Amino acid sequence: MKGKHLSKDTNDTVEQMFNRIALRYDFLNHFLSFGIDKRWRKKLIKLSKTDKPEKTLDIATGTGDMLIAFHKAGIQSLAGLDPSSGMLEQAKIKLEKANIQADLKEGFCEKIPYSDNQFDLITVVFGIRNFKNLNQSFSEIHRVLKPGGKARLLEFSMPKNAIVRLFYKLYLKGFIPLWGRIISKDKAAYQYLSASIKEFSKTIEVEKQLDENGFSTEKTQLLSLGISSIYTGIKK
Repeated sequence: MKGKHLSKDTNDTVEQMFNRIALRYDFLNHFLSFGIDKRWRKKLIKLSKTDKPEKTLDIATGTGDMLIAFHKAGIQSLAGLDPSSGMLEQAKIKLEKANIQADLKEGFCEKIPYSDNQFDLITVVFGIRNFKNLNQSFSEIHRVLKPGGKARLLEFSMPKNAIVRLFYKLYLKGFIPLWGRIISKDKAAYQYLSASIKEFSKTIEVEKQLDENGFSTEKTQLLSLGISSIYTGIKK
């Protein structure tokens, strides 16, 4: 996903936006999705457990929810990458409280700060639409995965059913910006999040991008009538 700035009229960046909303991020995720996001993450964890990974990297790890969930699922060697220092600070607090060890790094997916062939599994949860350069990011994910390793990507998508799609668009246009602004006090952030979901769903073919960057793909898992999807790429 190209484009670092939130809009043409501001120098605000995506990482600055996430810094501002870090304290309220978890609550808003659950509130704005009516708690369905927890079920989507559990599905991703269930799929990932079948891979039996020894070493896992969660990109766009945010406040560390996926790292905690992986630990509970029995995965011990964990790493998290995120460009937002505010998000990582919250992740550190939560991981320390849960007595979980994880290697947290601040950085972008376009230049992952790990050497080649390091990880059995890489996950990205609601983050790929914020990547500045999707091709470069997928190339980097491919580089740091071990041969046969998997990238599992959970992201919002656009439902194919016309009626569901209509209500979903109304939700994106009205509900998310309104309640995101009221609760977070940050109008720009939740306008951006809503717009980024619509733009990503309309323009990006994830399976094609994975194929072009050296992955074979498993069948995409559609969740909640296609509101979100889990894309899986396997390093050849």
